Amino acid sequence: MKSSRQTLQRDAALPDHYHSFFSFPINKGGYSGVAVYTNSTKVTPLRAEEGLAGLLQPRPPLSDDERVSLSYPKPHDIELYPDEQVDSSFSFDDLESEGRALVVDFGLFVLLNVYCPAETTETRLPYKMNFHLLLQERVQKLIEQGREVIVLGDINVSATPLDSADGNLPSNAAGWYEHPAREWMRKWLEPNGPMVDAIRSFWPDRKGMFTCKAILALGVSPCSQIVGWNTKLQARETNYGARIDYVLVTRGLLPWIKHGDILPSLKGSDHCPIYVDLRDELTLESGEIITLSDAMKQKDGMQPPRIASKYWEELAGKQTMLSSFFGKRSAQQPPLEEVSPPDDLPSISEPLSTLSQTSASSVTTDTPVEASTSSQSTTKVTPRISITPRPVGAAPTKRKPTEKASSSASKKRKRDPSQANISSFFGKPAPSKSPSKEIIILDDDEPMSSSAPCAEPDVAEEDQINSDYRFARELSMAEASAVENEPSPSPGPSASQSKTAWAGLFAPLTPPNCAVHNEPTKLWTVNKPGPNKGKKFYLCARYAF
Repeated sequence: MKSSRQTLQRDAALPDHYHSFFSFPINKGGYSGVAVYTNSTKVTPLRAEEGLAGLLQPRPPLSDDERVSLSYPKPHDIELYPDEQVDSSFSFDDLESEGRALVVDFGLFVLLNVYCPAETTETRLPYKMNFHLLLQERVQKLIEQGREVIVLGDINVSATPLDSADGNLPSNAAGWYEHPAREWMRKWLEPNGPMVDAIRSFWPDRKGMFTCKAILALGVSPCSQIVGWNTKLQARETNYGARIDYVLVTRGLLPWIKHGDILPSLKGSDHCPIYVDLRDELTLESGEIITLSDAMKQKDGMQPPRIASKYWEELAGKQTMLSSFFGKRSAQQPPLEEVSPPDDLPSISEPLSTLSQTSASSVTTDTPVEASTSSQSTTKVTPRISITPRPVGAAPTKRKPTEKASSSASKKRKRDPSQANISSFFGKPAPSKSPSKEIIILDDDEPMSSSAPCAEPDVAEEDQINSDYRFARELSMAEASAVENEPSPSPGPSASQSKTAWAGLFAPLTPPNCAVHNEPTKLWTVNKPGPNKGKKFYLCARYAF
């Protein structure tokens, strides 16, 4: 799997009905990597971890119960292959940095999915050999703990001359095991070592069972590793290649393995798939029948280990979208109570100079608002809270506008034609016909069961209304006079002016100024994996990370 966490699509990271586990390279993104998918309807791993040495840990690190094992390879346990170029050996940190191994515990066995390094050049051989030695030591640690083990993936070694198209050549067959990697694998497989080539056990003499149609590495001896697929020579069509992908198991698992083979007809990769089938149940020597589910310690309601991709922040919905900071407020926020003003006297919540272009607001305020006139004089207008009369004896209710209702009301206001002049907002109020008005007091703690009458507006209030009306009439007359004295429109812009105007529309946007320093801001792009990746935002140019 040559991908990275940043470029991994959501449908690949979280396919339906599957738990997924990934290991990515630390430095070389998209260079290597391995993945394990498990059908969540059939099996859930007990534990999982990255790497072979126990060095790659999530945050917080895995506890003892979350670890696959408590014993891991130590540098002094392995005689690492020396690097003659630098006169030193590779550290475990180097071997773990390319995302080449996943260890998953299924109860019945521990599965190691690996992508072993290829020997692209002679200088790459020490790294390759040290990875093989680390893999062997980790398997040995698990066997010493009484665990059965499956090692599968791209081992990047042709075990025998039968596993290579060039192995039938007498010159290559004679010196086949002179290569260090092939000699290592010969000692690791039965009868010399603990591992069994599961697929070869079903096809012991089958020729041409190649999983990678490859050619010899450039500049390496003919006994070297086969590393690439030669598509130019139509290697796939002629079945010219090697078998470098394996399913290796410990001997205790052989009774569970029903069948194994390769699938050369499936395309889409430079390797063809390989597989083994496990039996659904097994009859022990005692006559007891044990199911595969019981052997793998499966229980209802099991959750995958903590390193599963479903727990990634960018996939678990823990990251906040940038769009949430600029969109409308959530409907979960308690809406303000809306009191409808009477038709004859709208509430004023903005300067009068803007009222000729916008409709009156439905939310009133107790703060005096200054209105500017063309003569630079100012007049303070004190808005009042309007009370809608209610029939005596009616049950008090608390009305909260819904988001839908507010939206429809907003659209209705936009559809209404603007007023011809300001004075239409200040129609002279008609005298009240009822002797009193009802005041409704709404309290969340104590419901009201009665209403109290309110006295008529006093003389001062009537004078204020008349003053507002007279002021509006003056503004209206001033606007009409300005319209009559307006000069005739000038001819349309020239062709050059139009070209310049259109060019300005497609010019790059000028960054806004910082609200604190009043200096141009800097454009940034989100690179962190998650739903905000690729989004752009402005930040003060003085900001330093």
